[in-house]
Amino acid sequence: MLLRHGETEWSRTGRHTGLTDIPLTAHGEDLARAAGELVQGYDFRLVLSSPLRRARRTAELAGLDAGIDPLLVEWDYGGYEGRTTKEIRAELGYSWTTFTHGVIRGETPGETVEEVAARASRVLTRVLPAMASGDVALVAHGHYLRILTAVFLRQAPRFAASISLDAGSVSVLGFARESPAILAWNHGPHLPMEPAES
Repeated sequence: MLLRHGETEWSRTGRHTGLTDIPLTAHGEDLARAAGELVQGYDFRLVLSSPLRRARRTAELAGLDAGIDPLLVEWDYGGYEGRTTKEIRAELGYSWTTFTHGVIRGETPGETVEEVAARASRVLTRVLPAMASGDVALVAHGHYLRILTAVFLRQAPRFAASISLDAGSVSVLGFARESPAILAWNHGPHLPMEPAES
């Protein structure tokens, strides 16, 4: 099971939030509690969280007793940390995306999508044996969990650009026969269950 942390002020405003350790908003805390209701029936053999407080707090509010794995931190956005896609595109003059064009060095060195995928692969090496005997929960970040999903599905890391993951959402990876599969994706109270009336 994948749980993306609840909303932060930066995620709400579209700012790239990699290693900056900021708290959940009040709404983000509500999302984390609601996610906890979605995962009550699981019998987790292993629960891991990113060390960043937005993920740790989400795990806590969701009722998950999580160990910390530093490999679950979000993508290091380097010089694009704290900036919006709109700002970066205005500066560069083209339709920049993290997945296509990558990041630049800033106060931190930044990472390539392949480096994030390598971290995700190491986490999967740790959790796959536990998945053989029961459920596993990973509490982490939007881009990171999307890349981990691509690696789990045996796709190129940039496949992650084609899947969306909202704050506070719960997703489930598993197997369809022997093949890695998405069993449920992006569930949460923030998503309408029925089409909105116009």
